[in-house]
Amino acid sequence: MSTTASPTGPLLSLRDVHVSFPGRRRRARTEVLKGIDLDVRPAETLGLVGESGSGKTTIGRAILGLVPVASGTITFDGERIDTATAARRRALSRDLQVIFQDPYTSLNPSLTVGDTLAEPLVAQGGDARATRARIAALLDRVHLPADAAHRLPREFSGGQRQRVAIARALALRPRLVVCDEPVSALDLTTQRTILDLLLEIQEETAVAYLFVSHDLSVVRCMSHRVAVIHRGRIVETGESAQVTEHPEHPYTRTLLLSAPVADVAEQRRRRAARAAAAGDF
Repeated sequence: MSTTASPTGPLLSLRDVHVSFPGRRRRARTEVLKGIDLDVRPAETLGLVGESGSGKTTIGRAILGLVPVASGTITFDGERIDTATAARRRALSRDLQVIFQDPYTSLNPSLTVGDTLAEPLVAQGGDARATRARIAALLDRVHLPADAAHRLPREFSGGQRQRVAIARALALRPRLVVCDEPVSALDLTTQRTILDLLLEIQEETAVAYLFVSHDLSVVRCMSHRVAVIHRGRIVETGESAQVTEHPEHPYTRTLLLSAPVADVAEQRRRRAARAAAAGDF
């Protein structure tokens, strides 16, 4: 991780955040997040890692106002946002954006790339000339050709579509981007190029990332700090090297054992060790 994070106070803070969903057929509500405390500092990447169903995506959705917070507070740049009105949420989109897992479903298939990138700019009152210039700059920023603006999402590969999604997230020059499993739908080679692009963008713009993933090896290469979530609770937080090389919580150790390796015997040993550790948490 080459980017140096700012030592200043948090840009985003979650304090004792609880989220619950209605149960089926009059059953009690299911508590998905159970007292989450997290901070993301300016220009920092906080990696949030956990298995499927751990609650990591729900944290991102709560930050974006897509699910209601039952209790606790979420603040952005000192302003409480978990109770923000719809109008305030629209205004916050200038500073707070998201990159979703599947770039194909997150892009409108009937809009050209240029129209997709123009939408947030026009919504914020940009004139036609400034919008065209910004679209050209965004395509260059994500290493796509200028003529990409005239094409539809289906004409691109998965990696190229994710570049378009990144460009859209950057359109309004946000200060923080929630990256929700942004490379998990891509092959390994393409994953590496997209991760390198995100690091390059952060180096040049000082944007902060909340990087959500199930893959601790990906989080390790992207993050200044790492938070591990298990069954709706943060079980370990610390500097990236500390958490990924010397984990303290048994669950974090099982995530490390889940990382694939080329050696069949080592993979078998890890599988056995993971199964043995499952009863520790």
